[in-house]
Amino acid sequence: MRANLFWFSDGQWARIEPFIPSNRRAEPPERMALDSTHVKAHRCAGGGKGGASEQAIGITKGGRNSKIHGLVDKLCRPWVLILTPGNTADCTVGPACVSLLDGIAELLGDKAYDSNSFRKSLRKDGIKPVIPGRSNRKKRIRHDKQAYKDRNVIERCYCRLKDFRRIATRYDKLARNYFSALCLVAAVAFWL
Repeated sequence: MRANLFWFSDGQWARIEPFIPSNRRAEPPERMALDSTHVKAHRCAGGGKGGASEQAIGITKGGRNSKIHGLVDKLCRPWVLILTPGNTADCTVGPACVSLLDGIAELLGDKAYDSNSFRKSLRKDGIKPVIPGRSNRKKRIRHDKQAYKDRNVIERCYCRLKDFRRIATRYDKLARNYFSALCLVAAVAFWL
């Protein structure tokens, strides 16, 4: 499978950052929200070189999907975006999202990120996980319920991104074309 596309490592952010007004630039905040969203791939998408799996399209119960993973601050601004096939588990991509950004003190995530290894790696990096435990856990996980209420910022970010038709439904055959459009929309909607 092709490597995931990252907002930072592929250089999209480096190309967009000079156009952000100086009064809109900021240091990464200490509290970040982590989540993912599915994007339905149109039947014409995924025919690029290497097939669907190479172009970040996976088969799920809902059909052919891509998944956008992101880290968002309290102002709904995306700091990290990653595109993967739709059948990729959230807890496997979570560490990659967090590793791309320094200075996080508290991470808000939903039950999909509840894994012992992810919690352990967060604590090792000095990050407080605010992630509720799954219902099938033998040992209950305690989390800060008041802080968890602030996780809605990432849902609002995805709703704003999906206001753009090109992001809401993926028509692009190539993952890099779709991801470039996603980065452009994120910059226009939240940073410019």
